[in-house]
Amino acid sequence: MIDIDSGKRLGQHRGLWFHTLGQRHGLGFGGGPWFAVKKDLEQNILYVSRGYNPSSAYKSTFPIRDFHFLTEDVEMKNVTFKIRHTPEFHHATMRQTGLGSYVVESDTMIHGVAPGQFCVVYDENHHRCFGSGEIEFEVEK
Repeated sequence: MIDIDSGKRLGQHRGLWFHTLGQRHGLGFGGGPWFAVKKDLEQNILYVSRGYNPSSAYKSTFPIRDFHFLTEDVEMKNVTFKIRHTPEFHHATMRQTGLGSYVVESDTMIHGVAPGQFCVVYDENHHRCFGSGEIEFEVEK
């Protein structure tokens, strides 16, 4: 684990898959609070920061993959969705980008959208669940 601000090595993780971007607890060392802010899969590095950057903690658009439908013949234009275990439903439109791949375009900024989490999609009034897909890592530019 590396402090993204100083480049200093702080410790070693037990596997990148155990950590979620935005995670604050369970990083394994004190002196914080520390937040997981970035993963480098190729180098097996988890970057952490003491700082909290609201612009990177919120998203309104994100890709999902491997979408599994529970309901057939649905229009995925105007939907509601949930991520994590929060009770809030968020309104969005969805655009298909490939087989089982979509981009979710939320009407509002959502806190804590992180790759590896699941996005569960419902109808516009959140009465019927359409299915879910995994939030994808976006390619850095």
